Amino acid sequence: MLERVHDQYPQLSAAERRVADELLRRPNEFARAAVADIAREAGVSQPTVIRFARSLGLSGLQELKLKLAASLVGGVPYVHAAVAPGDGMAEVSAKVLDNAVSALIKCRNEISAPNMQRAVDWLAGARRVEFYGLGNSGIVAADAQHKFFRFDIATVAYADAHTQSMAAALLGPRDVLVAISHSGRTAELLDAVAIALRNGCRVLAITSPGTPLARLATLAILADAGEDGDVYSPMTSRLVHLALIDTLAVGVALKRGPEAIAPLARTKSSLRQRRLRAAAASPGADPDDPPCT
Repeated sequence: MLERVHDQYPQLSAAERRVADELLRRPNEFARAAVADIAREAGVSQPTVIRFARSLGLSGLQELKLKLAASLVGGVPYVHAAVAPGDGMAEVSAKVLDNAVSALIKCRNEISAPNMQRAVDWLAGARRVEFYGLGNSGIVAADAQHKFFRFDIATVAYADAHTQSMAAALLGPRDVLVAISHSGRTAELLDAVAIALRNGCRVLAITSPGTPLARLATLAILADAGEDGDVYSPMTSRLVHLALIDTLAVGVALKRGPEAIAPLARTKSSLRQRRLRAAAASPGADPDDPPCT
């Protein structure tokens, strides 16, 4: 949450910056204070405090305070925000899975259907689609490419910053670049996005609200997983991004109709001969025996 305030700071009004300064100066006290106390300490009106929270992409002060408190009090740094050092595997399993389910439900409730439809229209009609991500997001980009190439769309995934910059220079108005980043502030990825935009390429970002990437992209699919990537290993954000990619893939399949079904059927058919028969796959089965009917 503190990183989001830092990122949004240049876009805030002068009065909102005074609220931001108060938050950054005393985050623990801010998370517990009433709106009247925050306004008094910052020297602004109470509506300004509410506007500040909404400028961060949140519904209001209450959501801001909840997110701020969650980011200040966490679990085991670099491991997971929900677990505690003494947890057994029963607690760990429940907390990790519950955290993932909650993040997915939150994403479902907050997703912008018009933005998703526009993204599907772009992807379904693109000459070429490229997926860029670095680090953990590079794995998500590779998963996206694995799904979309089966629609007989020219696709590629790049997880190397130098390759991304070179490839972005070759994209044009008929192409779509999908940039994936939870933090949305990786300099190398932003550089590649800027290159593609200068060439007239449409850029679809999958990122958190209020990030530099969200502001730079032509269209942003926002996913607030509530995960501090600077402190914890990316888990819920990765799952949310993968789910969004799945949703876009299903949308493109429906948009393209029979044009998508035929290549999907061919790719499935190409794998059948590479799979063991059920009987042969069973322990102790004779590979020369015919499968049971």
